[in-house]
Amino acid sequence: MKHSYFVTGTDTEIGKTLVSAALIYKLNQLQQNSASGYKPVVAGTYINSDGRACNEDIETYLIAQGNQISREEICPYIIDLPAAPHLVASEKGITLDLHRMFVCYEALKKKVPHVIAEGAGGFLTPIDHQFDLSDFAVQINVPIILTVGLRLGCINHALLTVEAIEKRGLHIAGWVANCITKKMLYQAENIQTLRDRIKAPLLGIIPHLDQQLHKKNNSPYTIEAIRFAAADIKLPNT
Repeated sequence: MKHSYFVTGTDTEIGKTLVSAALIYKLNQLQQNSASGYKPVVAGTYINSDGRACNEDIETYLIAQGNQISREEICPYIIDLPAAPHLVASEKGITLDLHRMFVCYEALKKKVPHVIAEGAGGFLTPIDHQFDLSDFAVQINVPIILTVGLRLGCINHALLTVEAIEKRGLHIAGWVANCITKKMLYQAENIQTLRDRIKAPLLGIIPHLDQQLHKKNNSPYTIEAIRFAAADIKLPNT
């Protein structure tokens, strides 16, 4: 069974990369070196101890998958500033080409059977004046996994995202609830409301990460955090 998905979310910084890495980790536990992450574009880099400009999401994938896929194969566009990709690209004279994003994705699919593609920000994050990441999702045409960051407003954000996905004729394989705050009022009730309104199955609830598992600034998630998340979600039945 092929397990390739597009992971999107209700917002930025709500756990898409943690969910993506957990899926990659679970697939590679089933079959070594069978899964890789992919990002059509990332925004934000830091300089590591070796002097290399790195992106937290890409480095998290490399920790989760542990295979020989290069950073360049994982992401064709790495932008330094942590801001809306189309704005930074325009300022720096970089063309974010939708076709190139698709070609690089297809090339990666030839190397591994399972590719977990992850968007940037929300589902409709612009690429340029014409296209956004939903257009990339339509092009690759794989099931969608929605990450819902549990906080005030998440019900509206989740349902709007589901509506946008379904409007484009894409299939939602499931959704993941990520407890990004330590204490949320009516958390269980929020989850139940989403279960009642989203037809796709709930794949899991990731508990709030303990302090030692939190992602530090300018660093990827640790393998311990990835394993923690992987233990609480399941692969879709697709």
